[in-house]
Amino acid sequence: MSYSPPPSSSQAHTSARSLYPSFLSVQQSLLLQLNWAWLGLVHAFRWDHVISTIAGDSEIRANVYKSLLLNSLSLTSIYTFDLLLQPLVQDQQKWLHRNVGWFYQILWLFPVIGLSFYLNTTWCNIIAERTFSLKHGGRPASRQQAATYTGMLKSIATSAYRVVMVFTSLLVSVCLGTVPYAGPVLRFLFFGWLDSYYMFEFVWIARGMSLSRRVRYLEERWAYHLTFGLPSAALCTLGSGLANAAIFALVFPLYVVMAMHARPVPVDPYNPTSDADVLRHPSPFIPIRLPIFAPVMFLNDWIVRIVSVGGGSGIRNAHRRGLSEDAETVEQGERIEMQSRRDTTSLSSRPSGSRIHIGRRKMD
Repeated sequence: MSYSPPPSSSQAHTSARSLYPSFLSVQQSLLLQLNWAWLGLVHAFRWDHVISTIAGDSEIRANVYKSLLLNSLSLTSIYTFDLLLQPLVQDQQKWLHRNVGWFYQILWLFPVIGLSFYLNTTWCNIIAERTFSLKHGGRPASRQQAATYTGMLKSIATSAYRVVMVFTSLLVSVCLGTVPYAGPVLRFLFFGWLDSYYMFEFVWIARGMSLSRRVRYLEERWAYHLTFGLPSAALCTLGSGLANAAIFALVFPLYVVMAMHARPVPVDPYNPTSDADVLRHPSPFIPIRLPIFAPVMFLNDWIVRIVSVGGGSGIRNAHRRGLSEDAETVEQGERIEMQSRRDTTSLSSRPSGSRIHIGRRKMD
C-alpha cells in the first residue's frame, strides 16, 4: 500500500485560489463595452443588407413597399394638418372653421394611423418570417406553433401584450422626461433601448424565446442595443408626437431586416473574452446587466393582474411571483389556455362534495 504525502501549504493555497473567479480590469471592461457599442452603431447602418434582402425576394419587396406607401400616407396626413390646416383655422371665429381640425383628425387622421399600425404589424411579421427563413432556413418557431390551438392563443396573447407594453413604455418615457436636468437625455437613451427591443423582438420570437429571455438578452447586451436603436430614436425626435410615431413606423420594417442580419455582442456576457481555458468575468464595477425594463415589467405585471380573469388570486399571490411572471404567462397565452381548460372541465363534469372537501383542504 503506497503512501502519498499531504499537499504542501503552497500547493493548497494555489488550488484554493484557483476556485476564486477571475475578473477583467475596469479599463478592459470599459473598452469591451465601447467596442460593443461601436458594433451596434455599425450594424444599425448596414443598409446594404436591407437593399440586398429587398431586391432578392419578391415577397419581402412587396410587403416593404406596401408598408412604405401606407406610412408615407400617414406622415403626409399628419403634416397636412400640422402645417396647413392648423394655421388656417387657428384664429377663426366660426364654430365650423374652428373645429375643422377635430373633424379632420377624427374622420381621417386617426383611422389612417390606426389602420397603418395594424397593417404594419402584419406586414412586419411577414417580412421578419421570410427574412428569417432565407437567412437560417426552415420555419420560425412561432410559425410552427401558430398552426396549433395553443399557438393561436399565444399569437393572440402576444399581440395584446405588445399593445400593453407599448403603453407602459410610453408611460415610463414620459416619467423619465420629467426628471430635472437629465430628463431629456434619459428619455432619449430609453427610446434607443426600446426601439432596439422592438426591432429584435421578431428575431427572438422566431427563435422561440420567452418574454423574460428576450428582456434579459437585451439587458445583458445593453451597450450594443443602445447604439443600435439610437439612429431610429434620433429620427423620431424630428416632429410632433404623431409624426414621430409615423416616422418610426416608416423605417421600422427596414430595421427589422437589419436586426435579422445583426449579431449582437457579446456572445457570452459573463465570459466576454470567449477564453475556453480561463473564465474571466467583467469588472464588478461595470454592470453586466442593466435593469432597463424593470419599471416597464413592473407596470405590465400590475396591468395583467388587474385585467386578467381571476385577477384577485393573482394579487393575493403576488409576493410569490417573480418579476414579470404574470405578464409572461399571459404573453405566452398560458393563462388563457388554462382558463379555457378550466371552463371546459367545469362544464363537462361536476365534482362531488367529498372532492370539494379534499380540494379545500389542499388549498388550506
